[in-house]
Amino acid sequence: MDALGSRIKKLREQLGISQQDLADKFGVSRPTISQIESGARKICAEELKKLADIFNISVDGLLNLEKPPLVFVRDNKETYKAKPEIRINVPQKNLEKFKEVFLYVLNKVGSKPNIGETVIYKLLYFIDFDYYEKYEEQLIGATYLKNRYGPTPIEFAKIVENLIKAKEIIKVKDKYFTYPQTKYLPLRNPDLTKLKASEIAIIDNVLNRLSDKNAKEVSDYSHNDVPWLTTQEGKTIEYESVFYRTTPYSVREYNEHIL
Repeated sequence: MDALGSRIKKLREQLGISQQDLADKFGVSRPTISQIESGARKICAEELKKLADIFNISVDGLLNLEKPPLVFVRDNKETYKAKPEIRINVPQKNLEKFKEVFLYVLNKVGSKPNIGETVIYKLLYFIDFDYYEKYEEQLIGATYLKNRYGPTPIEFAKIVENLIKAKEIIKVKDKYFTYPQTKYLPLRNPDLTKLKASEIAIIDNVLNRLSDKNAKEVSDYSHNDVPWLTTQEGKTIEYESVFYRTTPYSVREYNEHIL
């Protein structure tokens, strides 16, 4: 695999899209994407521009082979100017909340055989969007992309990496029936002092509704939620769209007053 091919593969995987998804967007066959990623097929300048547009970065960002796409954890007072690469800023306050919510979910349902990485993505999505709909403020505040498997939190890989290094979770490769599965098991309990009662209530509600679903069932369920339906493939799902949810998905009575 050459450097550019490796870069393209890394960007594709970070966005949570398959070779077939990228092939459809790029207007080529899946084997062509495989050849590009392996270095067996070169790409011209026009194709570089098209790929950069698909990944929502500049051509310079795509060709910056020495530097992988970055997810930043930043101090709340620190700001960043836009750069020609994928830069996802995770405020420190949200980082701590993300960790504790993730550990809470793992301690409650992580041992269930159906709870792999794909299901966790969707649980986090509904926790975040349900809380935003009900209280008009963010709980975790993760950035979710739309892909064919449902909403995917971009920050997840970085948060998991930090938790594994801190020996707070372990990552396990497993199988769910005949399907490969990535599981995460907690090595500590969540710090409940970092979660409000209203946040725990939303988390518990989501787990009670959805934690028995397998990856396909929960992905299919997410595909009928208005925020996912109204977002273009590969784009960020906007939190504000949650206020247009249909009755089966809405968690708020719209005569409620937020205090």
